[in-house]
Amino acid sequence: MTFSLGDVAGLLAAIAFLLLVGFLAYPLVKLGRVLEEARAGLREVTEHSVPILDETASAVANANTQLVKVDTVTTSAASVSENVSALTGLYAATLGGPLVKVAAFSYGVRQAFARATGRFDDGAGRHTAVRDEDR
Repeated sequence: MTFSLGDVAGLLAAIAFLLLVGFLAYPLVKLGRVLEEARAGLREVTEHSVPILDETASAVANANTQLVKVDTVTTSAASVSENVSALTGLYAATLGGPLVKVAAFSYGVRQAFARATGRFDDGAGRHTAVRDEDR
């Protein structure tokens, strides 16, 4: 049995191809393991994130309910504030004018009484005697 140069070259090419396939098979097997681990990790993350999303949706719904209640309270507080403002304005309009008149009248009576008794308040809290030429 004799081998020709073409037979030897074909045999060397087959061995080289076998080595190449063996050399590339190892990384492909490792890549398959990595992808399997990634798939398992993704499944685990999905299993844990779905309950968290459900709880978050429930918390947001509860927060919206509480915000509706706060809005009602805020509206009521604004209404009370407007009523107090109106009441204050009514009080000032009703009693403010007459109180100013009473205060002015009492000041005038005090001044007249002070002039009649001979003592005079100069407006700065100092009492002075009224001179005869001022009367």
